[in-house]
Amino acid sequence: MTGTIMALRFRLVLTPMGAAVLVLVLIILIQALIARNSYEIVISSAALLLMLVLGVTGLWKSIKLKSMDAAWKPPFPMTAQASFDQAEADTQQRTQITGLDGTLPLFFRLHYIIYGKFLPNGSINGSSVLVETSVPRGDTSSQLLLDFPMAGIFNGSGFCQLRDIFGFFSFVCGLSRQRTVNVRSSPCSGKKIHINAQSGAEDQRNKQSADEERYYMREYTPGDRLRDINWKSSDRIDTLITRISTDNQEKISRLEIYFRNYGNANDSLEALWLLDRAKARLAYFLRSLMEQNSSFIFDVRTASRNNWEIKDPDDLDRFLEELTGIAFQPTRHEVQAGFAADKPQKTGELYVFSTACDSGLPAFLLSCSQRPVSLFVTQPAIRKHKNDKQETETESEILHIGDFIQKGCIPSPGWYARSKIKPLGVHTGRTEVNYAGIKL
Repeated sequence: MTGTIMALRFRLVLTPMGAAVLVLVLIILIQALIARNSYEIVISSAALLLMLVLGVTGLWKSIKLKSMDAAWKPPFPMTAQASFDQAEADTQQRTQITGLDGTLPLFFRLHYIIYGKFLPNGSINGSSVLVETSVPRGDTSSQLLLDFPMAGIFNGSGFCQLRDIFGFFSFVCGLSRQRTVNVRSSPCSGKKIHINAQSGAEDQRNKQSADEERYYMREYTPGDRLRDINWKSSDRIDTLITRISTDNQEKISRLEIYFRNYGNANDSLEALWLLDRAKARLAYFLRSLMEQNSSFIFDVRTASRNNWEIKDPDDLDRFLEELTGIAFQPTRHEVQAGFAADKPQKTGELYVFSTACDSGLPAFLLSCSQRPVSLFVTQPAIRKHKNDKQETETESEILHIGDFIQKGCIPSPGWYARSKIKPLGVHTGRTEVNYAGIKL
């Protein structure tokens, strides 16, 4: 679809409606000439003259606007389902369109179109996207609602079209702008997370001897002992300074996190939705703990053996941007906690995020039985029959296939096949299960 749009946008001038009206007017004119009906001849000739004037005017103006450099800038960060609630759509930050300079002839308006390919969660089978907006006359900027049902990467292009208000002609004008947009998962709600700082690996800070005096002293805080105050230094800089003994050095708690994005790369829409919800749960986990304790450092690893060290909000933002394109990886068997064998065995608690598509998860948890493990797993929604008459469904996050069409996306045909993902029967010391499903 994207290739067809790219080819036609440079060729078509008449819209389907304009072509139909032109054919109809020509038929009426030919019949009127044969029948010598002066009334129909005048009407059809006037219609042809109007279309001719509109066509010539539009072509002339589109040439004048050929160098117009209109740009589109999506919000950062771009989050999926930003306008899921239509009542809140107007309050969401939209894609900004700027650089719409130039006066327009009478009966013409500018339209801005964004088209491209959306790859949800790194899927091979993407979704074609086409959205557009009409620019009010006299405005040099506009807004466009570009939204997606789930996380992924959007490779898109934007361009302008000059159209008459009757819908007869459409002329491409201005330069085309291409962008790659990372779409993050829509936020999820979860239980409040409490982590014992001693559950992670402790990494002692080392200081150079030249910095010894500065390292062993800091500003006074309520609760410090009065005998630890360095009165001489405090008097010199007019600020209370507290001594820190050498055996009371500050420590950092590291949390070891393993995101197991194992599954079939050609899996169904339900599998992609499970992966999306697992990403959302991981993002919620990291943000919540960073807000609770800024001293936490997160060592995050994925199934593709990529490693991240997250120390501050900037590191977290960079990680979440890369997380959008992380796809399923083929399942493989692992002996130990998934980290390199040449590194010493870690004994702190391990936090594992996975989905029901991870067939190797039970064996992995068994290999980690010697260390504490917290498991966050996303399972497909389970339907239970009650009295063989009523059917109830577990509380879960639902993705509607119709959301794709509503947001200007055309799902891949293979996604419509009903998936047969079965829940995994896995449990560990601390297990939190989230459910996700799809509906038409």
